[in-house]
Amino acid sequence: MYPNLINTPKIYSGKNCVLDNANIFATYGKKCLVVTSRTAGEKSGALADVIKALELNNIGYDIFNKITENPLVSTVIEGGRFAREIGADFIIGIGGGSPLDASKAVAICAKNPQYDIDGLYNRKNPSKALPVILVGTTSGTGSEVTGVSVLTNDNTMQKKSIGGADCYGTVSFCDAKYTHSMSYDVTVSTALDAFAHTVEGFFSPKCTDYALMHAKLALPLIFRGLKALCESKVTPDEKGREELFLGSIYAGLELNVCGAAFPHTVGYVLTEEFGIPHGKACTAFMPLLLQNAKEADQEKFHLFLKYVGANEVDLISTIKELTNVKIDATDEEIEKWCSRWKDGNKNFDNSPGGFDYKRAENAIRNLR
Repeated sequence: MYPNLINTPKIYSGKNCVLDNANIFATYGKKCLVVTSRTAGEKSGALADVIKALELNNIGYDIFNKITENPLVSTVIEGGRFAREIGADFIIGIGGGSPLDASKAVAICAKNPQYDIDGLYNRKNPSKALPVILVGTTSGTGSEVTGVSVLTNDNTMQKKSIGGADCYGTVSFCDAKYTHSMSYDVTVSTALDAFAHTVEGFFSPKCTDYALMHAKLALPLIFRGLKALCESKVTPDEKGREELFLGSIYAGLELNVCGAAFPHTVGYVLTEEFGIPHGKACTAFMPLLLQNAKEADQEKFHLFLKYVGANEVDLISTIKELTNVKIDATDEEIEKWCSRWKDGNKNFDNSPGGFDYKRAENAIRNLR
């Protein structure tokens, strides 16, 4: 895995930033491939704005809308092949984490036809890639600003990320209005994901002053939104949407430096085996992460609560109520799932107090 890089894309933010900066699209060529899901781009209004911006600049485009949740590597390889066939000069990704992550991988595959499923994961150096313009429609992954693409390996059906300098977008348009179409459940899960990024990064041994600066901004914004979601049981108003979206971007900027901890890695199992949304799969293990963090460094833990703006009981009860994950699994199944980490895991090493596959087994058992 490549080292953590602070190599964020050029960011345009604010209401109507896509159309207000439509000339930017012309910088990258005369033909593009739009990578999205079947519904996210249209429902949010982002696709219509992007198409208008392309038409204003006489840029031709095709749409690849085959991206699903937890996108398969085979799908991004297909997208890369399609980009070559149409002669795309650049890629536009529209959607939540899955389409944005997939668009980065499509851009890599477009320039590297030799990559098969394993080849994409086994890149030894950052690869050539088409420029990527990202337009986010959720408030969770921070993929708009991170150098990571999480994909599902067709050979194992396990989620695994690729990362590096070739996994950053070139330009990101960050307009919270595109998040207004999210349902309550999607809003909750994506906000939990952003909060997980921030908390895991805060307690990472890699947390620098730069990362801490973004954590301090993200924590109160996201938790305030989570608290409101927990109490109201309805989707946020415009201000609430803006705060959650901004918080997710700050969280992504922190994630660039710190990376994730064990909840993200172990959470993949809950998504793979039970279809639990990614955000909830991560925060299912947040109480354990916080317990470990408190035992490892009480001073830092209390500083964390200060930034969040909540006491420990309120914080954990809010996360538990919004997450609410219970599973039905045998010891044998859990042991099999966790065996992949017998040789260690970078996110385990990045966790307060350390972590290993045996502790992962216990963490999953405690969800029964």
